[in-house]
Amino acid sequence: MTHSSISGSRRSRSSVVQAVLFLTVISVPLALNVAGGDGGDSQTENRELASVHDGVFAWFADHFGLRAALVKTNAHLEYFAFHTSPSPSVIRGSEGWLYYGESDAIDDYIGRHPLTEHEVDAWRETVERSRDWLRARGGAYVFTVAPDKHVVYPEHMPGSLQPVRSSRRMDQVLDAVAGSGVAVDVRPAIAEAKSHERVYHLTDSHWNPRGALAAYQPIVAALRAQKPEVPPAWTRSDFEAVEHEIGGLDLARMMGLNHALHEMNLTLVPKRRRLATVVDPRGAPITAELGRIVTEIPGSHLPRAVVFRDSFTTALAPFLAEHFSRAVFLWQKDFVPEQVIEEGADVVIYEIAGRNLYDFVASPSLIGE
Repeated sequence: MTHSSISGSRRSRSSVVQAVLFLTVISVPLALNVAGGDGGDSQTENRELASVHDGVFAWFADHFGLRAALVKTNAHLEYFAFHTSPSPSVIRGSEGWLYYGESDAIDDYIGRHPLTEHEVDAWRETVERSRDWLRARGGAYVFTVAPDKHVVYPEHMPGSLQPVRSSRRMDQVLDAVAGSGVAVDVRPAIAEAKSHERVYHLTDSHWNPRGALAAYQPIVAALRAQKPEVPPAWTRSDFEAVEHEIGGLDLARMMGLNHALHEMNLTLVPKRRRLATVVDPRGAPITAELGRIVTEIPGSHLPRAVVFRDSFTTALAPFLAEHFSRAVFLWQKDFVPEQVIEEGADVVIYEIAGRNLYDFVASPSLIGE
């Protein structure tokens, strides 16, 4: 046999082996599905995967065999080997800090696309109408914007992202409503707390309980200025500082690395008994991220409250609930007077995260003249 014949035979065998390997690789995921396996993992990807109602191809793309394992492997390689974020929704900062990259968070950080004059006026008018509507009924109102993590800890953001202006939408809104008498800027309180401890999670986009406590105190102070029967805010001395290691939180989950990344969870354990309990849905934790949570203090004659909120109120709720005989936490961005009337609320708190000012503009017409 000539040398060329031997070489050709080797190439032919190599091609057959490659073809067999290729067919094996592409058939294994389908074989696993046929055998009843599901390669999808909504927790790993931190999203709802496609169902059969979305179509066969959409379902298979999210559930093919070994998908979750491949996603995790890719995430580990990108994060630990190439030092990048495996998810476009997460910004990798320095020293283990992760930042939210969706909801125009990058635009907010660099100060791009400020609110128009019309949008700023809509916020000012909405806050003032809400205040006047409540005052006419003897009620109290507090409006606040929760600062995003990149506002409080800009020092750990990537150096490749440079702000183009110092003012953000949060600044525009708070400046516009500063004269309303009901707006609370929680940033000074958070900055003071930051000076001696970490007040936001490393692997989550929100403040931790210690940051929430710092924000809650000026909110309650503003309520008491309008309605003195609201009890004083709890102080740091009412809590014992506790810390323990936990797995990665929401941002780590978005990268599929919640089991690989860890942080110290800085919590606060109350030294005195909390009185408020969740009555609807009964048995749910007060920190559950549900559309509606109702708490009550049995036998209390304190004011009743409605809290319009987003995810930043999750950590605020255990503190706020102690100040009201009944508190209804509604996950929504619109102030709806009918809901306040229905609940017989004496107090309304409106909290919105800075990043949500990019996908929502207030509607003063909902409150009326």
